[in-house]
Amino acid sequence: MLANMPQYRIGSAASLLGVSDDTVRRWVEDGHLAAGTDDAGRKVVDGAELARYAQELAERRQLPDVGGVTSSARNRFTGLVTRVRADGVMAQVDLQCGPFRVVSLMSAEAVEELGLEPGSLASAVVKATTVIVEAPRENR
Repeated sequence: MLANMPQYRIGSAASLLGVSDDTVRRWVEDGHLAAGTDDAGRKVVDGAELARYAQELAERRQLPDVGGVTSSARNRFTGLVTRVRADGVMAQVDLQCGPFRVVSLMSAEAVEELGLEPGSLASAVVKATTVIVEAPRENR
């Protein structure tokens, strides 16, 4: 592992990948994810390896069919609708996409047309002109 590369303990790696600690341990044991040990002898995964594997997992995941439509948006989060609050013309729809909560404000008519209700499978497609990236101070 490179000296300055961030290292993640198994629990942190699992949290970042949205899986259990045991799953990450199995991936390491099966050779799918390379790991080493830190100065204290704890098992760790270097940041570049974790990023590589996260991309591999994302590419393998099946997304629901979106009716053969192609989109320029690359940020698609598929998950379950957990809450719908409609108030007249507008509605708020909450989705749980793995470890992430995504909230969308849309017309109540769109909610009805899409048949959105708690437990429905849906994808949040995000297209933004501004994306802010934050990093912890210890990365600098």
